[in-house]
Amino acid sequence: MNEINPVPFAFRLLAGLALLVLLVPVAIVVMAGLNSGEYLTFPPEGISLRWVKGFFVSPTFLPAFKLSFGLALVTTLVSTVLGTLAAVFLTRTRSRARELLRGLFILPVILPGVVLGLALYVFYIWTDIGLARSLTGLLIGHVLVTMPFVIATVTASLVDFDLSIEEAARALGATAAQAFVKVTLPNIASGITAGTIFAFIVSFGQFELTLFLSTPDLQTLPIAMYTSLRYAFEPTAAAAGIFAIFLVTVSTLLTSRLVNLKKMLRRR
Repeated sequence: MNEINPVPFAFRLLAGLALLVLLVPVAIVVMAGLNSGEYLTFPPEGISLRWVKGFFVSPTFLPAFKLSFGLALVTTLVSTVLGTLAAVFLTRTRSRARELLRGLFILPVILPGVVLGLALYVFYIWTDIGLARSLTGLLIGHVLVTMPFVIATVTASLVDFDLSIEEAARALGATAAQAFVKVTLPNIASGITAGTIFAFIVSFGQFELTLFLSTPDLQTLPIAMYTSLRYAFEPTAAAAGIFAIFLVTVSTLLTSRLVNLKKMLRRR
């Protein structure tokens, strides 16, 4: 079947070049992680799984990967719940402060990570409430930067939602909570799922904010890789990057599958 509105060849060419530029750094990290030599070099001296195996016994990178993974999971859970509730509130309230609240929720994404990390660190030190250099303080920071993604995707899914369906459920005897769980949630499930996966990816790769809130005993994978490349320059850091790339790639493909991007593009 012929395409109704075919994309011009020049646009396709530019898109292909842009994709190539984006993939080159990823390919370099993968090849460097498979290097058989003693040092992190490119092009690699040979292909070997030596440093990939070393990742599984590394006293630095494996605990850092586990911490990043666990932190991202908890962050995603908290961000999904709070972000979904915030999105529902922002789309249904008639308050004049709605736009102000929407801006405040989105602000952590607009601010540079360095500024937000420094601000949180100073706030924790100034208030002296035990959050400075703690896992809880780090979790709060990650929730702040990931929750806007959940709010954005859930808000988008609520735009076309017919509120009369929920009102009909309540008219038939369902409580407000039952109508929300059995009617609203299934209709916005794709937006929630997309926001959840975005939150996980952002939290797992968060660096600037984590740099201010982590400790030597509380290093996430990006911080461990940065420290290693700064002082040791060992190939295990690149091998750890392979696992991070794999995890992010799987999450992205899962997002594309769940939100059905092709269908959304066709609608436009």
